[in-house]
Amino acid sequence: MPEPIIRVENLGKKYLLKHRQATERYRTLRDVLAGGLKSGFRLLNRDNAGDGSSTEEFWALKDVSFDVKEGEVIGIIGRNGAGKSTLLKVLSRITEPTVGRVTLNGRVASLLEVGTGFHPELTGRENVYLNGSILGMTRREIARKFDEIVGFAEVEKFLDTPVKRYSSGMYVRLAFAVAAHLEPEILVVDEVLAVGDAAFQKKCLGKMNEAAKGGRTVLFVSHNMPVVKSLCQRAVLLKDGSVIHDGDVIEAVQNYLTNPEDFQGEWVDERADDPHQAVRLLAVRLLHNGRPASAPIPASDPMTIEIEYHVRRPTACQIAFRLNQQDGETVFTTADGDVRHEVCRERKPGWYRATTQLPPNLLTAGRYHLLVAANRPVEVSHDLIERVLSFEVDLTGSLRQLDGRLGSISPLLSWTESQTRVAERHNAATP
Repeated sequence: MPEPIIRVENLGKKYLLKHRQATERYRTLRDVLAGGLKSGFRLLNRDNAGDGSSTEEFWALKDVSFDVKEGEVIGIIGRNGAGKSTLLKVLSRITEPTVGRVTLNGRVASLLEVGTGFHPELTGRENVYLNGSILGMTRREIARKFDEIVGFAEVEKFLDTPVKRYSSGMYVRLAFAVAAHLEPEILVVDEVLAVGDAAFQKKCLGKMNEAAKGGRTVLFVSHNMPVVKSLCQRAVLLKDGSVIHDGDVIEAVQNYLTNPEDFQGEWVDERADDPHQAVRLLAVRLLHNGRPASAPIPASDPMTIEIEYHVRRPTACQIAFRLNQQDGETVFTTADGDVRHEVCRERKPGWYRATTQLPPNLLTAGRYHLLVAANRPVEVSHDLIERVLSFEVDLTGSLRQLDGRLGSISPLLSWTESQTRVAERHNAATP
């Protein structure tokens, strides 16, 4: 039996998280307003009690083991914080494991962050050669693929411009093009492709399919379940840093989508702080009759989506959400600038709450999930939470209950009607 191209044995990764006081976590807008009068007393107490800090051990990965055969395309799936990105960083030799080991029997190309391995002062042309060399390619190998890389990335006009002047979209196109075209035995891809436009994402998926058919091994992290099912033959499902399923991709996706713990009407941010994050999502709620939903919602009732977020510094962005069905298929996407016909707008520092309403009789019966994002479309994702809320709609009060109409949505549309005479209609149609 041939040796696996990747072997992961009892892998663990530990981080030490330093906390201030429990009150220092991100709070909702309601918490901020309610606690404003107490802030002076908190500061006095902190001066008297030291910095109030504590250190916590956090295991991002716990006892992870699996083998990957040459030519396999494997999806790595799981909710935010499950350990997906940490696993890819260990496999890519970016992060050292705390315990366990990884054996790689091939050259690895990783695309985990926009512009990884690029030097901002060098031009696009120079960075193609630099990044290729980092990946272990000879100058002759890079030159042979150079035109194909540039054509795929669509940056011909800016090839001799320093990449510090590139938009994030141009960065990711060139970064992916280099990683995908320099023929590594192992291609590791996080869903950085989410910052590209639809046409570019389609090209990237086509390239990964091509790589797989050519016998290369692909590890793909994504929260887009239809793409995972179409691209991968196998999936590893992570939860809280551990593998809870390794095998058939359909079973893994079904396990991921039907986790009973997912069904909730409110999410409040409890992640570790990131001072470099320009925009941070703080809370998301699905409100039914003014309260976070906790039971199936009648299709005939309206629902309210409430999103709280914090802007650290002046930033152009939009707040958006995507509504997905249980199988991962998208129902629709909406953003806070839709009615104003704005792609995104400049936000001043502060705490905000964005609210929108889903009208009655819009959704058919079934389970749905929300993906919420603060981003600058095509270029930058400031914050993104997949499957942040999950809820169920039933047919109570719906016309579908009466006539069994088909479709993934069932909106109540306004109609007008007037009576006409056959002769008028005939005369209007006759030249």
